[in-house]
Amino acid sequence: MKQSQILIPTKKEAPSDAEALSHQMMVRAGYVYQVSAGVWAYLPLAYRVIRKIENIIREEMANAGAVEMMMPGLLPADLWKESGRYESYGANLYKLKDRRDRDFIMGPTHEETFTALMRDSIKSYKKLPLVLYQMQDKYRDEDRPRFGVLRGKEFEMLDGYSFSADQAGLDAAYDKQAVAYRNIFDRIGLDYKVILADSGTMGGKNSQEFSAPAAVGEDIIVYTDGDYAANIEKATSQFTGVQQEGTPAELTKVATPGAHSVDEAGESLGMPSSQILKSMLFMAKMADETVQPVMVLMRGNDEVNETKLKNALDCLELTFATEEEAEQYLGAHPGSLGPVGVGQEVKILADEYVKVLVNMACGANDDGYHYINANLDRDFRVDAFGDFRLVQEGEIAPDGLPLKFTKGIEIGHIFKLGTHYSKQMGAQVLDQNGRLVDVIMGSYGIGITRLLSAVAEQQADENGLVWPDSIAPFDVHVIPINAKNADQMRVADEVTAQLEVANLEVLLDDRKERPGVKFADSDLIGLPIRVTVGKKATEGIVEVKIRKTGETIEVKVEELVNTIQILLQNNLQQA
Repeated sequence: MKQSQILIPTKKEAPSDAEALSHQMMVRAGYVYQVSAGVWAYLPLAYRVIRKIENIIREEMANAGAVEMMMPGLLPADLWKESGRYESYGANLYKLKDRRDRDFIMGPTHEETFTALMRDSIKSYKKLPLVLYQMQDKYRDEDRPRFGVLRGKEFEMLDGYSFSADQAGLDAAYDKQAVAYRNIFDRIGLDYKVILADSGTMGGKNSQEFSAPAAVGEDIIVYTDGDYAANIEKATSQFTGVQQEGTPAELTKVATPGAHSVDEAGESLGMPSSQILKSMLFMAKMADETVQPVMVLMRGNDEVNETKLKNALDCLELTFATEEEAEQYLGAHPGSLGPVGVGQEVKILADEYVKVLVNMACGANDDGYHYINANLDRDFRVDAFGDFRLVQEGEIAPDGLPLKFTKGIEIGHIFKLGTHYSKQMGAQVLDQNGRLVDVIMGSYGIGITRLLSAVAEQQADENGLVWPDSIAPFDVHVIPINAKNADQMRVADEVTAQLEVANLEVLLDDRKERPGVKFADSDLIGLPIRVTVGKKATEGIVEVKIRKTGETIEVKVEELVNTIQILLQNNLQQA
């Protein structure tokens, strides 16, 4: 491919709003073009990277027994109303109407569509198990698109689904997908962690997330130097609470004017935050559409993990109570709330660390007042205890080692959905005993276009992108220093032909640009190997540069193909 014939609009400066390295370099290197906020065009080089990622995925999916197909992106809202996600998915769901006023959505994922397909197509266990997948664009109305293609409104994703008549079939499909995902990310050249994760709006209980550590990652990976790794929403640590000694003192109401936070209450009362109850009121929308007020009690120095809380309540939605709702149920505003005297209409949950405290302080449900010497059972009730807190760095993980934190980019996610969707949508088959059973499902996703950002975040340097050979748009960048020099162009054409005969993909910079411009663009584009044809062309010698390391060597033209093949093989082994 001649560089003069391909669209690569490189830039000297990054966009002013580009925070992430991947965003800066992909724009500067001419890989992507922003059409609007969160909507990107993938230019020829990026498109070639995407196609190579797709080919790796296809090969590994085939090895795992999955079959590719294609679903529409425009979906009838009725499918999502069947599953209950039309309302619960939230504001990120694109909703629209056709000319006949029928409701549609732009698909952010396709659990419902695949479930309907199976419901209408498969009636017997003899046709199962099946694993189907697709690679297509998805749509989510992100409130704050950012970091380039990493968090956009339109993106390409693999979504796959397994269908089984029994748990063994689900387990086998899930395990094969887990292996396939590792193979895919290994071949792409990513550093990644496999972590325990929450299923979120997908449903299901068993879930693993594949996360690539990166400075701009929006997820927090909690891990140890051993085997433990989890998303912050799922992470746990060993319980280290010790039952406090002491005789429960008399419950006393104390004025605390202006004290609305735990720190302010602690200063007013002369108590450590660990001895003050943080009392938060939530409104939980349950499966039957009723709304349950829920008070959650934490030690003042702990933060509530809303995902753990939502899972414990098994509710559809969980929101903080408004000031009006707090006053309705508790007679006070946030900052003065507490469990003493709360009626049965409010469910009270408490983190397990609250159980060991004696003589606590808490809001008095009277603005400007707190109780001191509040004690469990005597002064207030708790309906259920549980782990409702966010873990903190340095705590001891379940594997006995200290927890560490790092940011990560979610690149893949696999779920054991079970019968979450099939039960809702009536997808059943006859089992071997002739009984109708709900189809057991798994769901598997990879963010294809966000993989570009993940690789760029991990591999790019101050000069530009650095692509692993497995997904680079071209293998070799051939650069004649002077395109007007007949000898240099002859040698450049010669080595390009030799490399292409050896099944290597070559980008030939035939532009009549200054050498500095060519070299700067080459570093930006980030192909694994650069071959410079310069003054020694008449001697049959060219310079080879490894983009990742910056190492350069002089090579005879007749030895070039063999040298580059060895260098690329070494790159693959090092990755």
